[in-house]
Amino acid sequence: MNLLIKNANIIDLSHNFYGDLYIEDGLIKEIGKDLEKNCEIIDAKGLTLMPSFIDTHVHFRDPGFTHKEDIETGSKAAVRGGYTTVVLMPNTKPTCSSLETFNYVIEKTKEIGLVDAYPVVTITKDLNGEDLSHLESFIGNKNVKAISDDGRGVNNSKVMLEAMNIAKKNKWIVMSHAESEEFSKIDMRLAENMMTSRDVELAKYTGCRLHMAHVSTIEAMKYIIEGKKSGANITCEVTPHHIGLDNTKSNYRVNPPIRDKEDVRFLIDTIKLGYVDCIGTDHAPHTDEEKDKGSPGMTGIELAFQICYTVLVKNNGLSLNDLSRIMSYNPGKILGLNTGKLEIGFNGDLVLVDLNKKIKIDREKLVSKSKNTPFHGEDVYGNVVLTIKGGKIVYKGEF
Repeated sequence: MNLLIKNANIIDLSHNFYGDLYIEDGLIKEIGKDLEKNCEIIDAKGLTLMPSFIDTHVHFRDPGFTHKEDIETGSKAAVRGGYTTVVLMPNTKPTCSSLETFNYVIEKTKEIGLVDAYPVVTITKDLNGEDLSHLESFIGNKNVKAISDDGRGVNNSKVMLEAMNIAKKNKWIVMSHAESEEFSKIDMRLAENMMTSRDVELAKYTGCRLHMAHVSTIEAMKYIIEGKKSGANITCEVTPHHIGLDNTKSNYRVNPPIRDKEDVRFLIDTIKLGYVDCIGTDHAPHTDEEKDKGSPGMTGIELAFQICYTVLVKNNGLSLNDLSRIMSYNPGKILGLNTGKLEIGFNGDLVLVDLNKKIKIDREKLVSKSKNTPFHGEDVYGNVVLTIKGGKIVYKGEF
């Protein structure tokens, strides 16, 4: 696909200038000024062009829970939010513990054709916490980026140690849902902190690549920073809701919970200091009935950029370059992808945003099947007007 975008404010982790960008055969071919090409042309005057976003933590609920979301509606929600790459969690039904389920997700996503998806394989078979035998069938599969028992975590430390050794041998990322079950009913803060500390120590011991999901407490982030400083191969994500809400504003049920003001302040400060590698939305759709019964989670992928731009850039002085770094470049680098940067030879996966557009969030306008968000009625900035994947427009909003 060939596409020329003209008169844009071009921004990624290192660029910040006004000009044009040309995509040929799905790749960025030229960046400059006054480019002229015989192809589709978009006049982006007044708009900002960035690499499209990469979400390291998504639930599309397919297979098994498609009343909440499916790959098609999840993909549509993703591109509306400016995302063209998603990492899909394995706690589906059946779980992503078999090649059959793994290949189903990949093929269905390709068939729909809106986003690139990387299904995560369960660490333990069917999330049973003990059995690692299924991992053998995934050895050598180039589509496997990560393993995780997201939603519950691996509570048996010996099993986690063995899983990390297998992951290191196969160059897989271990994604940790840090929740120590023995403390979950006592104190969810202690549950996160204890398992974060354990997994950081195991990562240091094994040398595996560890990615800490949805970090939410001061203590957990301090353990991760200490691990990074010690030379361990650790990355981490925070969610938009853990920086956009605190428990004086919202008691909305998510896991891990909405935290104290001090935690939110610390997470924002560590983002500004460069210790947080990426934003993972933990997009977790539920029906209203399920939310009323206490199911934890919220939709996140459609609103993530607006929330992060408003909270981090407008309200806390983060540069737009650094926001692009954690929403596009870093996750692309973690996953080993040719995207996340506006540079010749990189994939033509881009997003065009109107940074001045003020939006009042309306849950009924979400394209996700589920409307579960605590941000309903909030004012945010940064409207996504166009999402481009490989030079093809996959979402077009109002200019």
